[in-house]
Amino acid sequence: MTEVTSVDHIIIAVRDLGEAEKNYTAIFGREPSWKGVHPGVGTGNVLYRLANTYVELYAPVAEGANADALKKRLDEVGEGLYGIVLGVEDAAAATEAFNARGLKSGAPVDGSGRDEITGAVRKWRTIAMPAEEVRGLFMLGIQHLSPEDALPPAPLSAGVSEAEAVPGCDHVVIMTPDAEACKTLFGEKLGIRLALDQTKPEWGVRQLFFRAGGLTIEVVEALDKSKAPKTERFWGLAWKAENVGAAAARLAKAGLDISEVRVGRKEGTEVCTIRKATNGVPTLLVGNA
Repeated sequence: MTEVTSVDHIIIAVRDLGEAEKNYTAIFGREPSWKGVHPGVGTGNVLYRLANTYVELYAPVAEGANADALKKRLDEVGEGLYGIVLGVEDAAAATEAFNARGLKSGAPVDGSGRDEITGAVRKWRTIAMPAEEVRGLFMLGIQHLSPEDALPPAPLSAGVSEAEAVPGCDHVVIMTPDAEACKTLFGEKLGIRLALDQTKPEWGVRQLFFRAGGLTIEVVEALDKSKAPKTERFWGLAWKAENVGAAAARLAKAGLDISEVRVGRKEGTEVCTIRKATNGVPTLLVGNA
């Protein structure tokens, strides 16, 4: 049994939480589940709990060590997909397993967050994964210590139907110069199931698809080495849509820059691209045709 049970949440680094909240409330057709702060470290967040993960808009809001690190990142590369946090049932057992498989993770550390509106507090236990152990990517493990309903599902916005909204995340995309090294990291060291390893010369890529908790981590290596990044980086997100056409029409009406709906690469799907405003994240809507 794998220690990683899910992609617990996806972190998007932003400069202005208010602006980002407006953008993602529009994209999802849902209101936030939580608006919180991380006491003492200078960061704040807005959370949307979806069906198979939750999304964290993460910004510096005060002075603190985490805020300083985040500001440095924003200054260097701008807003965008910052990292993922992997869900585990038992942080201590998962840490032991990761270390036994050659991933030198830190000892579990307890943390908490407070909802600014209601005053509610959530508690968790995280596993630090040093950048040098995870190919420079920002990743953590997390065990939630509060009940699941401490973070309520993101409710539909007024006037938005389920058919028009985003219910969950389909996949997270990581670009890599070395698919084999990522296969070792995600498959062997983290123990996440590799569902598919395919090379597509017609697309110019090799793709690895890892599955955890109903969400896919897609790792992409360009076959033309000159087009590959020098190091791994989180790149883009694909959101699920019950009805891509209806969701796209809603987004266009809300003023977002949306492509036409087109046939997806996966048989039986259709997709459209959200060009703006996504806070620097290449973004796709995907659903059944």
